[in-house]
Order: sequence, then C-alpha cells, then structure tokens
Amino acid sequence: MAIASRPTVLADVIVPSHWVQTQVNRAVVDFALMFGFAWFVTLFAQFAIRLPWTPVPITGQTFAVLVAGGALGAWRGAGSLLIYMVMGMIAIPVFAPSQSALGMDGTWGAHVLFPWLGSSGFPWALASGGYIVGFILAAWVVGWFAEKSWDRKYLGLLSMLAANAILYVPGLIWLNIDAAGGDWAKTLEWGLYPFIVGDLMKLYAATLTLPAAWALVKKIRPDVDTDDSAEG
Repeated sequence: MAIASRPTVLADVIVPSHWVQTQVNRAVVDFALMFGFAWFVTLFAQFAIRLPWTPVPITGQTFAVLVAGGALGAWRGAGSLLIYMVMGMIAIPVFAPSQSALGMDGTWGAHVLFPWLGSSGFPWALASGGYIVGFILAAWVVGWFAEKSWDRKYLGLLSMLAANAILYVPGLIWLNIDAAGGDWAKTLEWGLYPFIVGDLMKLYAATLTLPAAWALVKKIRPDVDTDDSAEG
C-alpha cells in the first residue's frame, strides 16, 4: 500500500526512499530509527558529573534528546524517548549513573562511558524521574519545529530553548515532590540553577549539529531537496 507524504526531517532524507514505500516498511524503519536514537540518548547518559549538593547529575542527555527530536520529527522523536523510558522501566540500565555510582555522598564525581554505570527504574521512583518524562515532551517540541525546517537555520536555537524550558517543568515538579519536600527554593537549587550554563552549551551544540548534518547530506546527496524554506 502506498503511503502519504509527511514533513521532511533529517531522518527522512538519510533513509533511502525505496525502504519506505509501504506502510509496513515505513513502520519497521520508523521503529528502527526510534530504537536507535533511544540508544543514542543512552550513550550520552554515560557522560555524567555528580554535584555534591543535588541528587540530579549533570549528563549529556539533553544534547542527545534535542538531536533525536530534530532528526526524527515530533512523533518519532517523542516515541524514541518513550522507548528510552520504557527500557529503563524494564531494568535495562539506560539511565544516567546513580549518585552512589558516581562517588560517595557529599562529594564530586565524574564518569565518561566506561565502565558502564547505567541505572534503571520507574521514573516515579527516581528523584530525576520527572526529567525523563520531560525528555519525551522536549523531543516532540524540537521535532515539531524541525518539521517546519527550523533545524536548518538560526531559528533552531529558539526551538531548542523552548524544548529545554518544557523539559524542566515535569523535572522540577517531581523533584519538588519526591526529594525537596515541597521546598521550591531547594528544588531550584537542586534541579535548575546548577544546570543552566551546561544546558545552554548542550542546546547550542545541538543547534550546530543539525544544520551541519543537513549540509553534509546536501554534499553527499545533491539530488535530495534540503531547501530550508520548506514549510511543515
């Protein structure tokens, strides 16, 4: 069965068109892309820094989430992060290392990839669980703007900022309930202030990564339409 067209994002120009000529083929390819980007986020979760005063570590996840949303589009981006969350819920160690894995309580700690210190669990059982839910929302937002070609130009920075702000909403709400005992001053000290500079750096890196990927595609496959004036 032939399939209808949809807004073009990076994943759609990388995948050969003959792979997705039927609904079944497209579903298989879409799931493979979502699963692959779930592992992409998993990889960046292993870049982690422990701060002694907060139960939430600094990780590379935000960068990976924004790139996943931009590359896949709204629904596949959100689906990828939903798969990521479900993998952690079924005890696959895909989440960031736990605070205890990064060092003794009250100390600094850092980890880069190996040995693998991934954690797992239900989001509502983790102090940082709200951020994991926020990843799904953030990927959808970036993907929605990517479908309108914002990922190919400077406007991509605005979509990244919006997604990053939305990511914090469930993250801070759950941190406030689960760990801060309703103390919003403590919640912001633990879950917002330490991450602002790092998140700005990560979203800027994501803003550079997507246009660079489009430029590479245009160079390798000049037959592909990468016109950034396209509308979603």
